[in-house]
Amino acid sequence: MKVDNFRLKLGNHEYVPIVIGGMGVNISTASLALEAARLGGIGHISDAEICAVADREFGTQFVKQKREKYQSFANKPDKKAVKFEIEDIRDAQKLYVSKTIDAKTGSGGVFINCMEKLLMNNPVETLKARLEAAMDAGIDGITLSAGLHMRSLEFIKDHPRFRDVKIGIIVSSVRALKIFLHRATRLNRLPDFIVVEGPLAGGHLGFDINDVNKYNLHDIFLEILQFLKDQDLTIPLIPAGGIFTGTDASKFLSLGAGAVQVATRFTIALESGIPHDAKQAYLNSKESDVVVNMVSPTGYPMRMLKNSPALRKSMRPNCEALGYILDNDGHCDYIKEYEAAKEKNPKKPEVNSKFCLCTNMYHYNCWTCGALVYRLKETTFQFEDGSYQFPSAEDIFEDYQFSENQEIKKPKPKTQPNFTSKVSSL
Repeated sequence: MKVDNFRLKLGNHEYVPIVIGGMGVNISTASLALEAARLGGIGHISDAEICAVADREFGTQFVKQKREKYQSFANKPDKKAVKFEIEDIRDAQKLYVSKTIDAKTGSGGVFINCMEKLLMNNPVETLKARLEAAMDAGIDGITLSAGLHMRSLEFIKDHPRFRDVKIGIIVSSVRALKIFLHRATRLNRLPDFIVVEGPLAGGHLGFDINDVNKYNLHDIFLEILQFLKDQDLTIPLIPAGGIFTGTDASKFLSLGAGAVQVATRFTIALESGIPHDAKQAYLNSKESDVVVNMVSPTGYPMRMLKNSPALRKSMRPNCEALGYILDNDGHCDYIKEYEAAKEKNPKKPEVNSKFCLCTNMYHYNCWTCGALVYRLKETTFQFEDGSYQFPSAEDIFEDYQFSENQEIKKPKPKTQPNFTSKVSSL
């Protein structure tokens, strides 16, 4: 059985049941999402650090302007006054989404991954602005992630596209889904799809760090599938995390999944925003190189490579320029740890328990990854110099779509290494 034997139905639209996850910051580039859409599936862009992404892609100066405005707070631990301009958030989001949608071809869709945990020192207004701006700019769908999103639907209930745009939620348990559905039912706006993310996923995980090895995607998926049947709900379920081959995907589709969400395989795609050296690090990795730690200031466990540059750097908090993790009182766990380290060693503070997530993500120093990242070398060719060939998004997508019997079709081999570090999204 192949993935191509199935289709995902969302409303009146059918898709190839392959969804590329929304990896930030701009790892899931517009180019990557647009390829998924061209091939009939669904691709995600991410609005993580959207102002910084807009600056890189379109030459805007949102980051510079914010840094200049709040420069006087650079050496102060109290960041309560350091806030984003709401109109900057809206403008950056609209620019990025509209440019992407305007470039879309094919029968697929482009969705945006929107994380609740990006608090931005104004959680309510900034999240509302990001959601509304994406809808204004014509996004096909919104995937709510990194949080329970108890109020997110309420924020956009008066938007003219509230019942038009496809809206889904990422959950890792029936309990989390129940909380979201309770609010959604009150607004008579159930989600159009549900992504069920298991413990083998990359980046931030929706599990207690002590529970990561206790659960598996198969069991969580079946539990949520049964819950929906018991509630007489026919919402498509999309499992994610550790689905490495087309055969893995087709097994979930045979069990009743509407589609599968995949990401790890696409981290090394030519269209991925990850720099060349990080892609090679992923390809060179071993199973023992993959760790789950609590260094993220979000409070969520995080899976990454243990040789990630972020784990070796202590830096002054960069909230004046970025500051996406600041809570409503201008606090961040990294600031707290940095100030404590500065008291011990004012000239060279060393912080080991947390890292500056915003800055390290901005510089692609957080080599977040899925649990099966070490298998990426199975999917492509190695050159004589030891480097690996980067497949195209089309190579990977079609391997998922058409492969059988746990086979992985590698891309057509090239004779020279590809040293492309990043591609423009548009």
